[in-house]
Amino acid sequence: MEQPLILKEIRPHGTKSFPCAIYRTEFIGKGTLVKHHWHEEAEILYFSGGNFRLEINMESFFVDSECLFFINPGELHSIIAESGGRHWEDAVVFSPGILSFDSYDEAQIRLIRPIQNGRLLFPRFLLPEHPVFAEIRSSFTTIMHSFGKSFSEDVSQADNAGFDYNICFDNSAITDDLTSQLYIKASLLRILAGLSAHRLLLPTEKSADKRVESIKTVLSYIKDNYKEKIHISDLAGQVNLNQQYFCRFFKKAIGRSPMSYLNDYRIRQARRLLEETDLPVTEVCLECGYNNLGNFLKEFRKAAGTTPLKYRKLVELSSGNPEKS
Repeated sequence: MEQPLILKEIRPHGTKSFPCAIYRTEFIGKGTLVKHHWHEEAEILYFSGGNFRLEINMESFFVDSECLFFINPGELHSIIAESGGRHWEDAVVFSPGILSFDSYDEAQIRLIRPIQNGRLLFPRFLLPEHPVFAEIRSSFTTIMHSFGKSFSEDVSQADNAGFDYNICFDNSAITDDLTSQLYIKASLLRILAGLSAHRLLLPTEKSADKRVESIKTVLSYIKDNYKEKIHISDLAGQVNLNQQYFCRFFKKAIGRSPMSYLNDYRIRQARRLLEETDLPVTEVCLECGYNNLGNFLKEFRKAAGTTPLKYRKLVELSSGNPEKS
């Protein structure tokens, strides 16, 4: 089932002329580090360690040591921190078209075009014991450095302050510098060469999983309508399932009930508004689909471990910004 473009992740990755960007997502606490989403670009994730669970197209993968993961275009994925403390992951997100050549050489014909067309897939993950791991990690690090943004691994101010709340930071970078772009493209090609040399690129063996497409449809509906009142029947109707079966299906795919996911999505939007705007808490409540302030405060405290006002102050302290008057 082909999804309309508006249902995909809206965030642009890089620029129109150079569709590549880097990200570091940090999370203090236990819970969802990166919510379920998908995009047309490929993604390479690096974990230095930690305790994570990756959900990729309804499969679970556990991370407890250094590793690299690869997300193919269109794959539904999320990252969950399985234990408390401070966690982070680094990512390079790029359009496979960035690697294309004008001349149709063997690399273009046998590797780049098949990746663009979805006929060739990246491996799911690489561990340090694989002979090509060090080479690919080195190229990944070169890409991160080429963007000219240093993601410090120093403990954040929130950690130093001893806060025990759940809080997320999302750092990103793009570049329009010619030399940096050349190093980035060269490094991506080195990664592709290393994977090809070790025969780690995989031909597509099965058609799109209809279950994944159904979940995408439901998540997109939530994203587009979370400000309104949503019933289970509304969600089940999006994929033509009865409510009881839909609830079992959704929980098996996402790991939580539909209403739990909806509440989590609304609270994430509330966090974003508290971080990025000066809206009063009552307006944040209404903007995120809650008609009852008491219920909103209860759900927010359950998710963040504190009140909306204290959360806003914590974000200001953690980012080093002076408190707003």
